[in-house]
Amino acid sequence: MGGVERFEDLIAWQKARVLTKAVYLATQKDRFARDFGLTGQIQRASVSIMSNLAEGFERGNPGDFDRFVVIAKGSCAEVRAQLCIALDIGYLEESEYTHLNEQAEEVSRLLGGLRVSLEKRLKH
Repeated sequence: MGGVERFEDLIAWQKARVLTKAVYLATQKDRFARDFGLTGQIQRASVSIMSNLAEGFERGNPGDFDRFVVIAKGSCAEVRAQLCIALDIGYLEESEYTHLNEQAEEVSRLLGGLRVSLEKRLKH
């Protein structure tokens, strides 16, 4: 993967890790913490981003990795949708939502860039 030797070196994985921690901290507060359905779903989705990047990378095959990046990007979209729900029902303040959503959008952009890079490698 062009100089990247471990999945932990991927900037997308590093940023997904930060996002996951932020999601866990946000879901531990007040009413959000008592909504086991939404809390569990958004936590699983954020963990899925990191996990799919790790698993795909470790397979050592660019085609496999690309598929896992697609899944990670889908999980990132799921986090963003669930953040909207949390905002709409009052679990998150606007400022907290904005910060978390910006983090998720950054991860999504990084995953998109990673896909472009992988697709270029697959064509050569």
